[in-house]
Amino acid sequence: MQTVGFTIKEVNWSDQRNNIMMIRELVFVVEQNVPMEEEIDGLDEHCWFVLAMDKTENPIGTGRLLPSGKIGRMAVLKEYRNQGVGSAILKALIEVARLHSINELYLHGQSHAKSFYNKHNFIESGPLFDEAGIPHYIMRYSPQP
Repeated sequence: MQTVGFTIKEVNWSDQRNNIMMIRELVFVVEQNVPMEEEIDGLDEHCWFVLAMDKTENPIGTGRLLPSGKIGRMAVLKEYRNQGVGSAILKALIEVARLHSINELYLHGQSHAKSFYNKHNFIESGPLFDEAGIPHYIMRYSPQP
C-alpha cells in the first residue's frame, strides 16, 4: 500500500524484529513509561505485522494482529503522527485479517485514542480499564455494510 510520503507493508517478525521493537520501545517504553517487561509479552512470533516506512525506507510505525483477531502494539513515531500513518496501519491490519479469514477483530484502545478508533468503526465494548498504567477500552470492529 503506497500513500503520500510513506509505505505500509506486511512484514515478518523474524526479518523486521529490530525495526518493530525500536518503534515500540520509543513509543511505549520511552514516551509512555510502559515497563519493558510488560511490552515484551512473548506473542510476537505468532503474529502478523505491518510496518510503515518513510520515503527513504526508515521505519516510522507498526502494528500487529494476533490469530485471535486482536489488533495491538500500534505505534507511530511522534514526528509522523497526525499524517495518516496510524490510519493506514489500522486499515492494513484489517486487510491482513480479511486475507487470513479472521472475522472478529478487537483491540485494547488507549482512552485518548478512542475517537481515532471510532472513526475506523471500532466501538467500545465494556468499561474503562487499566493496562500498563494507561486507561484503555476494549473496542470491537463493526464493519460498515
